[in-house]
Amino acid sequence: MLGNNGEDDRRLVLGVARSANDNAWRERLSAAEARTAMAIAQLHGLPDVLARVLAARGVQQDDARDFLTPSLKSLMPDPSRLQDMDDAVARIADALQAGRKIAIFGDYDVDGATSSAIFAKYVQWLGLEPIIHIPDRIIEGYGPNGPAIEHLHQNGAELLVTLDCGSTSFEAFETARKLGLDVVVIDHHQVGETLPEVDALVNPNRQDDLSGQGHLAAVGVTFLFLVGLNRELRRRGAFENRSQPDLMALLDLVALGTVCDVVPLQGLNRAFVTRGLAVMHQRRNYGLTALADVTRVNGKPAPYHLGFVVGPRINAGGRIGDAALGARLLTTEDPHEARAIAERLDQLNSERQAMEALMLEQAGAEAAAAIDDRDPAVLLTGSEDWHPGIVGLIASRLKDAHRRPAFAIAYDATGKGTGSGRSVPGVDLGKVVRQAVDNGLLEKGGGHAMAAGLTVQRDKAEALGIFFNETLKSDVEAATAKREIKVDAALTATGATLDLLELLEKAGPYGAGHSEPVFAFPSHRVAFADVVGKGHVRASVAAGDGTTLKAICFKAEDKPHGKMLLEGRGRNLHVTGTLSIDTWQGTPKVQLRILDVADPQKSRL
Repeated sequence: MLGNNGEDDRRLVLGVARSANDNAWRERLSAAEARTAMAIAQLHGLPDVLARVLAARGVQQDDARDFLTPSLKSLMPDPSRLQDMDDAVARIADALQAGRKIAIFGDYDVDGATSSAIFAKYVQWLGLEPIIHIPDRIIEGYGPNGPAIEHLHQNGAELLVTLDCGSTSFEAFETARKLGLDVVVIDHHQVGETLPEVDALVNPNRQDDLSGQGHLAAVGVTFLFLVGLNRELRRRGAFENRSQPDLMALLDLVALGTVCDVVPLQGLNRAFVTRGLAVMHQRRNYGLTALADVTRVNGKPAPYHLGFVVGPRINAGGRIGDAALGARLLTTEDPHEARAIAERLDQLNSERQAMEALMLEQAGAEAAAAIDDRDPAVLLTGSEDWHPGIVGLIASRLKDAHRRPAFAIAYDATGKGTGSGRSVPGVDLGKVVRQAVDNGLLEKGGGHAMAAGLTVQRDKAEALGIFFNETLKSDVEAATAKREIKVDAALTATGATLDLLELLEKAGPYGAGHSEPVFAFPSHRVAFADVVGKGHVRASVAAGDGTTLKAICFKAEDKPHGKMLLEGRGRNLHVTGTLSIDTWQGTPKVQLRILDVADPQKSRL
């Protein structure tokens, strides 16, 4: 928030103007939000720290109680508000009642796998068996394609439903039309004015959709569709002699896809994840249960487990293995099959990590050279030796390391490149990629503001880089002008208790668009620090009264804050980070995830 003089009125925390990672630490709360926090605490009798967290995330005093107990019933829109929803519902309801064979074509990421799984499980509940096709990332690429549609038709498919893809599949759906195959699209990706000719295209991000649900992941849109479909089948009397499908039992998968697609955890998305985590804790889905057991996820699941433990393993199948493994895992009713698939996905994830490390080393060197040479606003890296299934991860790492949008591209022997990009807040990658397609620089491409995919010929890569930089330079400069960490409150190791974590959980779950609370720990002694695993720094920090708090600093061995921790054993440092519950052998303990550190003697300008 800006004060009367145009300057940010959020004060420095602990006077840190320059941390180890060159960040300023500022209070997340503006002066106006601090007043709102005080009002929330007084009006609802809530602890100050919880009131501060709520106010900093835009919660007003009259809405605090409802925010702490998000309700699907109150937040769920009428599905019919989405453009083409009623047509899609009617078309599929007709097919189900006629017993027609339905083919599901999903994307190869977690959002696509979960969307396919919840749709398939619904159809199975009605006694039918759909065909699920997840495309091979390398051979088929993203979205529906003619040969796959022909194969599905030969296997008896009469209706094709695409999930998390299809909004721009003009050529593929021309093939479907010639075959006489009905097509319904359920998607959420950004699209232009022209849409393919299909029986129904449900996408809250199509330009004529006024539902206001464009923040949903594809799995969220698919769930809304199932709500509408269930309502229509009930109206038709389809459940007179059978029990209705239990839609609430699908919310664990909805939560997983929502978190892994990094959509804002606000409004309906937050309610999906809140309810979904509770369903997941009941261990009703054999696949999710097996994956949790294989990865030793103990205690109550949290968004962290979905985004950084479960999700990457499901994605591993689509990246370097069998793309259909994720959907099979999430739909199987055989616990033995679930365990076998979960173990295979865990193995593939380990292989993916090894490949990623080598690719990241090469991409990091190329990015560093580009920054030294011309300091581009957008990093564009590529190699013939890279696996196309891992380029998105490399782009994300480069974006984090250099604080600017980044692309990583895997080229084949013909010079055709498959790339993925990741952005920083305030820079719309999906928009500029679509512009590059229109300008003839890309064969195809699209995506969201924060992530995009593309196909490019190597001889056009240089021109593409120039176009990206010219188009986005001012946006990137504005987005990266302030290097700062927003801090919710100061705390000590003594105050970091399980009770506090339980309190903070009420304002969660946290994720994209609803960030975890960050706490500053003033002048805590580094009682212990060493390197563990693949470049992580494990530490213990102590308050003045001797209370210690275990901490972890991921992938920080060679980063400034990691080095300061390792070199600062026995010294007092300011520390910032987020808190979580670490359950070891059934015993829950508070753990600090360190984001940054500062030398109390050198952090002020």
